[in-house]
Amino acid sequence: MKEKPKNKPRFVLWKSISFMAGTAWKTRKSVLFFCLATAVANVGINLLQLFIAPEIIKKVEQLAPLWDMIWAIIAFSLGLFVLHFLVNNMNTFSPHGRYEVRASIREAIIEKMCLTSFPNASNPDYQNLRKSALATTQSDTCATEQIWIKLTNMLMSIGVLTVHLLLLIRLNIGIALIILFLTIIASSLARHNYDWIYHNREERGKRLNQFEYARDKAESVVLAKEIRILGLKPWLDRILNQTIFNYETFVYRKEKSRLWGNIVDTTIMTVRSAISYGYLIHMALTQGLSAAEFLLYFNTIAGFSKHINDLFMTITDLYTDCLEVSLVREYLSLPELFCFEERECIPKSEKYDFCMEHVTFRYPKSDTAIFNDLNLTIHPGEKLAIVGLNGAGKTTLVKLLCGLYDPDKGHVLLNGIDIKRFDRREYYELFSAVFQDSSILDVTIAETVAQQHVEIDKDRVMHCIEKAGLSKQIEQFSNGIETHIGKEVYPDGVLLSGGQMQRLLLARALYKDGAVLVLDEPTAALDPIAEDDIYRKYNEMTIGKTSVFISHRLASTRFCDRIIFLANGSVLEEGSHEQLLQLDGEYAKLFKVQSQYYQEGRGFADEESWTTWPKGDMEA
Repeated sequence: MKEKPKNKPRFVLWKSISFMAGTAWKTRKSVLFFCLATAVANVGINLLQLFIAPEIIKKVEQLAPLWDMIWAIIAFSLGLFVLHFLVNNMNTFSPHGRYEVRASIREAIIEKMCLTSFPNASNPDYQNLRKSALATTQSDTCATEQIWIKLTNMLMSIGVLTVHLLLLIRLNIGIALIILFLTIIASSLARHNYDWIYHNREERGKRLNQFEYARDKAESVVLAKEIRILGLKPWLDRILNQTIFNYETFVYRKEKSRLWGNIVDTTIMTVRSAISYGYLIHMALTQGLSAAEFLLYFNTIAGFSKHINDLFMTITDLYTDCLEVSLVREYLSLPELFCFEERECIPKSEKYDFCMEHVTFRYPKSDTAIFNDLNLTIHPGEKLAIVGLNGAGKTTLVKLLCGLYDPDKGHVLLNGIDIKRFDRREYYELFSAVFQDSSILDVTIAETVAQQHVEIDKDRVMHCIEKAGLSKQIEQFSNGIETHIGKEVYPDGVLLSGGQMQRLLLARALYKDGAVLVLDEPTAALDPIAEDDIYRKYNEMTIGKTSVFISHRLASTRFCDRIIFLANGSVLEEGSHEQLLQLDGEYAKLFKVQSQYYQEGRGFADEESWTTWPKGDMEA
């Protein structure tokens, strides 16, 4: 079977150069000036070096006065001094501008990474491309900075070659064409090698991801306890060594390809030099070239060979950098699945109802649908509980409701309007959420709750922390809400327990004060008594708000207005806690199993402990 052609790079050479030039024009225009000015100055240096020796020998042959030779040497030397001075100063100042351009590109990548549509963020192919794009901006040796040096060298080589070519045509146009032809062949072979690197970029990204994942886990402060208690170090060492071996194997294949390319290039260069110098010696012996002319053409041939080789190698290197830059452009140009701009605004209302109409959804590359023709309405101010066995789709339903995913079929409606018509980021503002896999940064407790580092309402932070039941623990810290969390950034940081972290995330959700409170198993890390304490406060927390709860403990959802039991991709049962028990269906069976667990002395003694809610609270 004939192999399918590999994808061609989308943004290469001139498009990538145009992208970099446009970025420099917006960020630091001096980068473009230094690039052009350095190239012109280097052209001048090369031409002075080419003509200085033949010119002195010519004056000797002509028996010119001594002062003529001295003044010629002074003029050439002064010219070289001035040009070298300019080049050295430009090389000193130009890196600052190149850094700013690279930093602006990296900032654009990070902004894309943070704000892209959620399905992109959870797509492995997207993540690999993101990793490759970031790799091009990590240091001053990466493509987004080195490309300016290659451009400068290319412009310089073009300028020098123009003069050399005119001199060689004057000598023999055939020699010029032979040198040009052989160098093009060598450059084509080198480009083939760099194409190999580009076409295997996905494997490179995959290997790097595996290595960095294993390294991060091995260095994780969070996993430090498990690594020591469970004796995981030898196992992690083996995994880390395997990922290093896999990446080294890829690098070996790359360098092997490059080695053969270098061998072929050296052979072609040797043949090219033999032909050129052989012809020049023939001209000197048969046509009586003067010493000055012989030296001029000798240097011209050597310079032409060198600079045309440098030009094509520079173009090849530039092409490689452009391939790297093309990864950045590919990443930044990835289409967004959701609309974030120039869409309808969320209607201003004190009450919002949500409706899922005939929703079907499956995860990418999955053959099994999570939901099939799901219909669900959530009324304004309603407290809804979502329960079901593991894998029933509880979290997925919440992500669809929050607009993190769009259904494959059907619609998610806000006040009767499809949410696809809204600015998705504005739609996110409606929700305060605590998900199962929530995480926080190593910043202060106040910054974590407020999710900002300036203009923090500290009274409001304390109020939310108190509502979440974490105020007593915070008061024990010497710096209170200014205490840093985590040990990876701040040595004086604290490590919170699972229950404390869950309460902190709840305080964060309360601070945002969205119209809808979403809690995806918020008490999973808590013991039953602590869970009972939090749920007794939920009525106060959610007054006037729509609330959606996911819980694996069915008794904890009895205060909700309505409970839905998910199974087989749809709502199997729904009603209040009492109604579902009377139905004696799957919910009732699961509840009896859990209540038996508590009655055996490992939790609440019996169901009565869940019936002690104040009557007013239950009716609120």
